[in-house]
Amino acid sequence: MGALRATALAVVFALSAAGVAGATGVEAVGPRLVIGEDFPDPEVIQVDGTYYAYSTSSGRGRVPYATSSSPLGPWTIRGDVLPRAPAWAGDGAFWAPDVSRRSDGRFLLYFTGPSAAVGRMCLGAALADGPGGPFTATSEQPLVCDATEGGAIDPASFVDADGTRYLLYKNDGNAIGRRASIWLQRTEADGVSFVGGRVGLLHDLGAEEQGVVEAPVLVRRPSRYVLFFSSGAYDGPDYRTGYAVSRSLTGTYARAERPLMSTAGFDGAVVGPGGQDVGDGHVFFHGHLAGLGRGTYVAELGWADDRPVVRGSRVRYEAERGVVHRAVVRTGVEGASGGAVVSGFAEVGSRLEVRVFAPVDGTYTVSIGYSARAGDARHALAVDDGAAAVVEYPGSGTWARVAVDVALTAGFNDVRLRYLDGAVEVDYLEVA
Repeated sequence: MGALRATALAVVFALSAAGVAGATGVEAVGPRLVIGEDFPDPEVIQVDGTYYAYSTSSGRGRVPYATSSSPLGPWTIRGDVLPRAPAWAGDGAFWAPDVSRRSDGRFLLYFTGPSAAVGRMCLGAALADGPGGPFTATSEQPLVCDATEGGAIDPASFVDADGTRYLLYKNDGNAIGRRASIWLQRTEADGVSFVGGRVGLLHDLGAEEQGVVEAPVLVRRPSRYVLFFSSGAYDGPDYRTGYAVSRSLTGTYARAERPLMSTAGFDGAVVGPGGQDVGDGHVFFHGHLAGLGRGTYVAELGWADDRPVVRGSRVRYEAERGVVHRAVVRTGVEGASGGAVVSGFAEVGSRLEVRVFAPVDGTYTVSIGYSARAGDARHALAVDDGAAAVVEYPGSGTWARVAVDVALTAGFNDVRLRYLDGAVEVDYLEVA
C-alpha cells in the first residue's frame, strides 16, 4: 500500500447535503464482536433457521459449538460436538473445524488433530446425525497426514455446482521450514473417499506472507471461483485475510492487490483478522482480544463484480483509475499509492468521479488520500446525483488523508469530487 505519513481529519459538511451523512452524526458500521471469548477459526452453517458456529479447542471443549437465530447473535455456547478424540490422536488442541451436510442428510465434521504416531497435526473426519453432534470419528487413522510436508491443517469442504464434493486443506510446511500450500482434493459424496490426485491452488509468497498461507474457504460465484485464505503469523497483528480468483476450479488463482481484511484495514478495530468463513451475506472471522484469546467477529459481505467487499474494511480505489475532467494523471510519483495521482485539480470544472461499492445500504467512511503542498484546498463531494458537501484539505507538506461519512446504497455508487478552491493532488479514495 502507498505511504500514508500523516492523517488530517478536518472535514466540513454542508448541512443540506442529501446523501452525505456527515452532518447527521450517523457513524459508519464496522465489524461486530459476537462471541467475546476465545472462539477462534469460526466455522458457521445454517440448519433449519438456526446458525451453528464451531471453533478451535478452548476451555469450552475439544470442538466447541454455539448457536444463534441470527449471524449477529446473541450466540450461546452449547458444548463440545466431539466429546471423544479419535483413536489416532494424542494430547493437544484440535484446530479449525469444518461442518457440512452431506447428500445423505448426515453431517460431516473435518478437524485438525495431533497425531500421536507422526508427531504433527493431521486431518480427521467424523459424522453425526445432527449439527450439534455428538460426532464420531470415521476412521482409526487420519484422513490426511504427511510428516514430510509438516502435516496437514485447516480442512474445508466445497461442493461445486454439479454436486461434486471436494476437500481443501493446507500442508503445514511453515511448521518445519518448508513451503505451505493450499490443496484441493476431490472426494466421493461421503467426503472421505478420495478420487484421483490433489491439485495445488495457492502457495505462500515467502517473507511477504511470513511463509504462511492457510484457512482456505472456496466460493463459487457466477463468473469465477473465489478462494479466501489467511496469511501471516496467527498470533500477532500481521495476521490477515486475503482472496484469490480463478475462472476455473483448479486455477490458476490470482491474488487480489491488497488484503481483504487486516488490522490496518479495520483501523485497529480488529487485531489480526483471520480464520474466516463466509455465508448468508456475512464473513465470520476471529481477532485478538486483550487477555481473552481470539474472539469471533462478523461483518457484512457483498460482491462487486464477483469480488468480495467487507463492510468496515477499507477498499482502495486509485484516483487515476477514475474519470478525470480538466485535470491530469501524474505518474512516477514517489510515495503515492500505485505511483500515480490526479493532479492539476485547480480550476473551475476540475472534477473526479470514482465508482465505489457498498455491500448494503448504510453509512460508510470515505477516506481521501491527498497532498495540498501550496496551502489549504476545498472540494465539493457528492454521491451519485445527491447534493454536495464541502471537504476541506488542510495544507500538507506530504501525503495526508481526510475522512468523510457518506450514505451509500447497496451496489455501485459514483463519488464525485469537484474543485472549489486551492490546489490539491488526489491519490486515492478508500471506502469502509
